[in-house]
Parts: sequence; C-alpha cells; structure tokens
Amino acid sequence: MRVIFAGTPEFAAASLQALLSAGFDVPLVLTQPDRPAGRGLKLQASAVKTLALAHGIDVAQPAGLKLDGRFAEEAQAARTRIEQARADVMVVAAYGLILPQWVLDMPRMGCVNVHASLLPRWRGAAPIHRAIQAGDTCTGVTIMQMDAGLDTGDMLLVDQLPIEPDDTTAALHDKLAVMGGRLLVEALELAACGGSTRTPQPEAGVTYAHKIEKSEAPLDWRQPADALLRQVLAFNPFPGATCRMPATPGQAAAEPEVVKVWAAALSPDEVVGLARDASVGQVLGAGPNGVDVCCGAHSALRLTVLQRAGGKRLSAAQWLGGTHVPVGQQWLLPEPVQASV
Repeated sequence: MRVIFAGTPEFAAASLQALLSAGFDVPLVLTQPDRPAGRGLKLQASAVKTLALAHGIDVAQPAGLKLDGRFAEEAQAARTRIEQARADVMVVAAYGLILPQWVLDMPRMGCVNVHASLLPRWRGAAPIHRAIQAGDTCTGVTIMQMDAGLDTGDMLLVDQLPIEPDDTTAALHDKLAVMGGRLLVEALELAACGGSTRTPQPEAGVTYAHKIEKSEAPLDWRQPADALLRQVLAFNPFPGATCRMPATPGQAAAEPEVVKVWAAALSPDEVVGLARDASVGQVLGAGPNGVDVCCGAHSALRLTVLQRAGGKRLSAAQWLGGTHVPVGQQWLLPEPVQASV
C-alpha cells in the first residue's frame, strides 16, 4: 500500500514513524512550511519534515491547497506531486491545512485522519487541551475516513485510555501519539485486506475543541480551584497558565508582574478552611510546599512550580527564595480581554 502522509508536529511524526516501522511505502510527505522558532527566530523544519528527510522521503510544503486561492501556484504544484505519487491512501495527522475536495478525492481509498479524541466529542483543533480542561476522565484516538466536514467522517477504529488526575497536555499528548500510530497501522492493514468497517459518528455528544488562544492563559481567581487546576494542566506546555502579582510597594511606576504557573494542586483542608474568611486572589500561605491562593466557591489552589518573566521554572521553595510573597497579599484578577475590531 502506497501512503501519502500529511502532518506537521510531534503528534503526527509518531504516526509517520509507525507507518515506516510497519513497512508501508511512503513516497510523499506534506507538511507546513518552515516557521521561525527560538530566540533567534531561525526557520525551523517541522517534526514530520525532519523525520521524512531522515528517511529520504520526498517532502512538499505548500502554504495552501486551494487551486483558486492565494497560494494557487503552490497548490497546483502539490497536486502534480500527489498525482505522481500514485498513492492508495492519504493519511492526515495534525497537518494544519484544510483539505479541499480535490485532495480528498485523489487517492484511490480517500483520506484517513488520526484524531486525538473519542469522536464526536472534541472535533477541531485542540482536543487534548479541551478534554483536560473540561475534566473528562477518558479520551482516546479515532481513525476516521475524512469527508468535507470538520472531523465529521465515518469512524474506522477507536481506542481509549483514562486521563490521569495529574496528566498535563504534554503527558497526554505523548500517550495519544503512540496510540495513534498503533491504531493507524491497524486500520490500514485492515483496509488492505478488505476488513475495514466504517461506522457513522453518532449525532449526540458533539463538542468542538476550539483553538487555544494566549488570551485564555490568565487564571481567574473567581473560578473554583478544581477548574483552575485543570486549566494549569491543560495549558502545559502551551500557552502556560499565568497569574498577576501586585507591583512591589514603593515602585510607583511598576507594573503588576505576570507569573507563569506550570504545576499546581488543590490546597489541603486546613488551608481551604482559611478561604471562608478571605477574598478571591488573596494569598493564604506561602512556603516550601507552595503558594496557596483563595479561589471561588471558598476553595484554594496551591501553586507548586512557577516562573518569573525571563527566569527559569522553579519549585515553590526555590521561587520564594527570590520572591517575597506575604500572607494576605492580594493577587490580581485577569485584565479584561480587548475585543478585536
């Protein structure tokens, strides 16, 4: 079976590696154009491109695939290369471009997608983040026959795994990436021998995993601590949950300091008891085990790994060695988000 692969980040690279390890013939890879990255903003190849080149696979990087769109010339060049690849199927995993109908129709067996959720829950761009943020107890991978809709195609294979209480998006991503590669190989092997079964997605239970925006990063102390804990877990590694400390007394022109929170836990009961007589955002305690902050619904969140602007990620004990946080200090609520014009 000849397979064109379309994908970009590490999640997709795991599926490409699984195909190569299983012996599939991959004559062409599509991936996003190189992007500036790092402090020097040097152009950096995607994880999928790096893997493809290491295996001597032809790589195409069109900025768009619409034949009548802004990047029509690149799309036409990509079409020529797809035709020349004579693929039986195209596999798509976190590619980042919408596939026009001509792409869906090109391979003999159509296009198959590796999606990191139990469809129809969490269709869309950020299924791992949103599952953790929503407090889901399990998730999984769906191998789907693609159609023109947004993750609406028939399901070919599904597998699931529990979301552990301490799973970050980074940790869950890695587990789902391995699962996705394994399930993809199984689905293609079934298709090759005519044993594939297509199951329409149920109409009930549809949710959408909208793209994560940096504007969602600030912790709103008016929310219950368990919701804020899920936000910290979901936004690790991107964009990282943030909070605002008041300016240092005596520095009239100083701005509030934005601090990133990389790990947290629910505060112990003896601290939560203090929250009944405190205001949201008030520091209830600060010590080696963490910084306890009063949250909505008389709850409290313990911040355990923090990072100042330009600094390193530090445990609470290390962070407090260079930051004075008195009990009773009032941490700030998020600034209102400016509506786009």
